[in-house]
Order: sequence, then C-alpha cells, then structure tokens
Amino acid sequence: MTKKYVIITGLIAAFAAGHFINTLFAQKPLAAKAEIVKIEKQNDMKLGAFSISLNVKDIKTSKEFYEKLGFKVFGGSMEHKYLIMKNGNALVGLFQGMFEGNILTFNPGWDENAGNVENFDDIRVIQKQLKSSGLALTSEADEKTTGPGSLTLTDPDGNMILLDQHR
Repeated sequence: MTKKYVIITGLIAAFAAGHFINTLFAQKPLAAKAEIVKIEKQNDMKLGAFSISLNVKDIKTSKEFYEKLGFKVFGGSMEHKYLIMKNGNALVGLFQGMFEGNILTFNPGWDENAGNVENFDDIRVIQKQLKSSGLALTSEADEKTTGPGSLTLTDPDGNMILLDQHR
C-alpha cells in the first residue's frame, strides 16, 4: 500500500511541477501577444469587403466552373462580360477582356453583400496611411474630393491591389 501512495504522491508532484513550469513560460508569450495586438491596432485599416477579380478567357465557362464550386451570380451581366459570384462570404469577380492579370479588390464602406458599413475608413485616409508607410501607389484618389474614389498599388510579387470605394 505504501508503494501506491508513493506513486500517487509522485504523480501529484509531477502534475504540480508541470503546472508551475507551464505558468512561468505561458506568461511570456501572452506579453508578446499583447505587444502584437498593440502594433496591429496602430496599423488597423478598415479596407472593407474583399474579393478577387479574375481575368477569364470565357465568361460562360468560368461561370459554370464556379457554379460547380457552389458560387451563385450576385451581380454583373453576361452581356457586359463580367459577373460577381458569391459563396457565403467569398466573392469572385469574373471579367472577360477588361484587364490583364488578376486583381485583389477591397471595397471600403461595403460588406461582402455590397451593403453599406456604418464605420469605415475613407479611401483618402487609407491612401495617406499607405503613403506614410512608404508604399508606392500606381494610382491615387483625388484628396480634394469626397465620396467614391479608388487607388491601386502592386504587391512585391506583381499582384495588383485595387481599393475601390463606391460611396
């Protein structure tokens, strides 16, 4: 019976030691995490709804493909050779012959249903933040205006990014 007590006491001691050590080491990552959150809040930009705009060869073929993935037409028209397709919160724009390459698109002031968002960062505010962080813009919104506007930039891998505010 003494052997059982020694084993149980050993297990309890091991558990307590493990808990103590875990507590010591767990505090440092939490502090680091708090530091990351603090940094993220400084650069917090509300870019709005996200979608990818794809340059497609054949709008009909692409539409059928994305429908098989569960996407449904949300906007656009076959006649104008562009469609916005939606699956849950995911948005894919299909554009035939309108631009080269693919574009990452953000819409300040909109949610993924093209509904107005009450609190959002105006395109001109975002533009100032991007420029002050050293990013080169390939096109800019007119800072003397209000309402709709857009800007573009290119990421380090050559992908075009469009910020397009509609209101």
